[in-house]
Parts: sequence; structure tokens; C-alpha cells
Amino acid sequence: MGWLLDASVHVLGADILWREIIGNAIGLASAVLGMGRRTAAWPVGMVANVLLFTVFLGGVFATPQDTDLYGQAGRQVLFFAVSAYGWWRWQRNRRTGAGAPAVVPRWATGRERLGLLLAAAAGLLVAWWALGRLGSYGPLADAWIFVGSVLATYGMARGYLEFWLVWVAVDAVGVPLLLRAGYYPSALLYVVYGAFCVWGFATWLRLRRSVVPPVDDPALESIG
Repeated sequence: MGWLLDASVHVLGADILWREIIGNAIGLASAVLGMGRRTAAWPVGMVANVLLFTVFLGGVFATPQDTDLYGQAGRQVLFFAVSAYGWWRWQRNRRTGAGAPAVVPRWATGRERLGLLLAAAAGLLVAWWALGRLGSYGPLADAWIFVGSVLATYGMARGYLEFWLVWVAVDAVGVPLLLRAGYYPSALLYVVYGAFCVWGFATWLRLRRSVVPPVDDPALESIG
């Protein structure tokens, strides 16, 4: 297995792991499938999670990028678990929806948004403390990427339109952190992800409007 762990390409004076390139490419494929509401997005993403987990523990696996990003690595584990939930949920929706899409995009309710904000605040504080103790590079930024990514993945499983916006906020923090840490393919992919998430949000918003036409009754609107 040594060749798989060590295989790299030399680009602009730096050794870049093929695992990082391939894992990020698979992750992007998962995002494209997710925008199209394809159930396959989840298992494809889980493959990327396994590869990227080994990448972000550079010091542990003695790879060219020897900076350990414990938040980035840890979120791959939670991604895997949340993706299993999303896979199950989207498959159940297909079975019970008699041919309906795996998920119907919608805005989160006020209560759901409050729950997400509280989870984000509590998770950020705990992750910041834990990652700082572990010696993670850039613990505050790494903590936000960790927490925001998990919330965005959960939001995708639930069909919340807001999950795209959370991803944009994650990417905005992730790009400078990954550049400083030397994870150049991942930083580049975060730039691509940011633009892709804006496109995905617009796509899901159009789908939402096509499924539920505008209404004037606030009681009806709150259902979405």
C-alpha cells in the first residue's frame, strides 16, 4: 500500500499527493450529483471522505504536506456518518414518493434555523477548544470549516436551501487556511466549490419556485 500513500506529482516546486487530487475530484463529482438530487451523491462522497481523511493527517501518514489539520480530517469521519444518513433519507424519499425526486428543496423553518445557529455556535466553541488542544493548524478557522461542513451536509440531507450558503461561508474560510498550510489542490477546489455553490443555490431556488408557486398567505408560506 506504500505506493498508494506516497504517489505524488511535482507541481510548481511542491509535491502534491495524487490522493488529494483524486479525493477532491471525487468530492466535486459528489457535489454535482447532489445538485442534480441524485442519490448516488452520497456513496460517491463517502469514497472521497476516506481518501481525504488520510490526506489531512499529513504528519501521521508522513506525506509531503506534513501539517496536520485535525478539523479537516475529523470532518471526513463525520461526513461519512452524515452521508450515510443522507443516503438513507434520500432513498426512503424515493421509495415513499412513488417516483418523486429524492428531495424537494425548501427553506428551513424559523425553528430549524434557530437550531442550526445554536448548533453552529456550540459546535464552534467546542471544536475550537479541542482542535487547539490537539495542535491543529489554524484552530479557529479549522473549527469553523469542521462545524460548517457538517451542518451543510446535514442541511443537504434535509433539503434546506440554506445549506448552499453555509458551504459558501465554509469555502471563504477554507481557501486562505489551506493555502497557508500547503494543501494547494484542496484550496483550488474550495475556490471551485464556492462558485459551484452559488450556482447550486440558484438551481435549487429555481426548483423550489417551480414546485411551490408564490403565495400570499403567511401561514402557507411558513410550511416551506
